[in-house]
Amino acid sequence: MPLYAYQARTMDGKLTKGKVKSNSEQEALSELQQLDLLVYQIKKLNPILYGEIYIGNPVKNKDFVIFLRQFATLVDAGISLVDSMEILAEQSNSKPLQNALLETRDDLREGIALSNALAKHSKIFPELLISMINAGEVSGRLDEILDRMANYYEKQHQLKKKIETALTYPIVIGVFAMLISMILLTFIVPVFTDMFLSFDQEIPAYTAFVLKISGFFQRYWWLILLVITAVVGTIGLLNKQEKFAYYFDHIKFKIPIFGSFIQKAVLARMTQTLSSLLNSSVPIIQSTEITERVITNRVVKRVLQNCKVALEEGESLAKPMVEHWVFPKLITQMIAVGEATGALDEMLLKVSDFYEQELDEASEKLKALIEPVMIVFLSFIVGAIVLAVVIPMFSLFQSF
Repeated sequence: MPLYAYQARTMDGKLTKGKVKSNSEQEALSELQQLDLLVYQIKKLNPILYGEIYIGNPVKNKDFVIFLRQFATLVDAGISLVDSMEILAEQSNSKPLQNALLETRDDLREGIALSNALAKHSKIFPELLISMINAGEVSGRLDEILDRMANYYEKQHQLKKKIETALTYPIVIGVFAMLISMILLTFIVPVFTDMFLSFDQEIPAYTAFVLKISGFFQRYWWLILLVITAVVGTIGLLNKQEKFAYYFDHIKFKIPIFGSFIQKAVLARMTQTLSSLLNSSVPIIQSTEITERVITNRVVKRVLQNCKVALEEGESLAKPMVEHWVFPKLITQMIAVGEATGALDEMLLKVSDFYEQELDEASEKLKALIEPVMIVFLSFIVGAIVLAVVIPMFSLFQSF
């Protein structure tokens, strides 16, 4: 929606200026006049210079989950969609979401369908939500769909928090260990280096080795930072290419300890998504296609693409999964039973519940295992550097 800057006077003659979003200059003038403003200058602003720029998803998961739960409650209470959008915009703490809801309200007043109005804001409202709302509009079960989506995104939010909790701790400790090591080698060890050289004593081989590393850090710290930046940048660029991205996602599943946790998280999200779509009467081929776009792991995405092809050829959804190592027998057998009994959505829901429970247990085990391991690792790194300083000091004390 275009942005207009205006200058005006209030009824008591005070000068005021500001910005307003509107579909046209005439509508902007009309809105300002309703605020009892006498506009004497208005101009359209360049959207590139004055538009709001967001990196990634502009709305936090927590804000989005709260919005969806409130939306489901309002619709279930019989409040119109237009009024619901206005109420939700007033209550939202997220400015991007607030703006999107107000624009959606305006589109609804013009007779545009809710799913089409939300689709204009694809960075905020996911494709899955839009598809489900469209299914709810067609079936007349919008209130049920919104409630189901609220539950779905709440579970997704909880799942993401579990993954972050389990993986953040070792990453933070690892980075912390690297920083401490660099500080010790760059600033602390050199102080003792000068002291050791001032004595005519033979330096132990281990200490000499650490001193050489310290000297390298002092002279080439910029090169180390450059190499780290180059490696991270190269990985980022390669990850944008399908072939390498698939390889990286494959490696994630093979990482000791963490690989199994990541696999369960991806499969839990896949089964939750597919179950929600099927339960909302979305055709199975379309459900598989949407789920494939929702899942970010390329290994599972490729299998889902094969599943879609298999369904189009009249074969079973489970067939491509049975032939791939990433899907355990639990999933393939439950899907096969669901297809045979016509209760595929229920079977997928049971599988997702099972993996959620597995993730809870795995998360607790990871935290219990990682904490002592990372403490020992950090102690080993720091201790190894300190030991290089202490060993020659004992030799010096003995010589006096």
